[in-house]
Amino acid sequence: MYKIRKAIPSDIHVLKELFQTTILTINRKDYSLDETKDWASCGDNTEKWIELLTEQYCIVMENENNTIVGFASINTLGYMHMLFVHKDFQNRGIATSLYQYLENYIRMKGVERITSEVSITAKPFFEKQGFRIDKAQKRQANRLLLRNYKMSKKLN
Repeated sequence: MYKIRKAIPSDIHVLKELFQTTILTINRKDYSLDETKDWASCGDNTEKWIELLTEQYCIVMENENNTIVGFASINTLGYMHMLFVHKDFQNRGIATSLYQYLENYIRMKGVERITSEVSITAKPFFEKQGFRIDKAQKRQANRLLLRNYKMSKKLN
């Protein structure tokens, strides 16, 4: 049984580890080792995590042992900044549950469109949620430019 709750500052160390480990393992199938290392290093800055929790609505999903198995964030304009599922909990509906929770949240705020910058790895998931590719792009991770997709979904 999973539960979703708002992220709190004491979660940052777990979110950081989940973010980095997931990138270094799951995203490795679509990005080079250098690219995943560079991307994962973006999670080193604790101040950025505090900023994320302050400026975005950030949620975590916990399992029955209160272990965080995924997290996601969205701002009040409908920009979904992060959606990550722990490498050991992939393909269990966690990403879908996190996404649906945030979509419902942002609908209640009256937002009509969700946007995100989506990795090659996450693109099929977002397409299943009804997102369309607005453009392929290269975005700065830490030192390197990584290919991803600007995607959006119009909410009815």
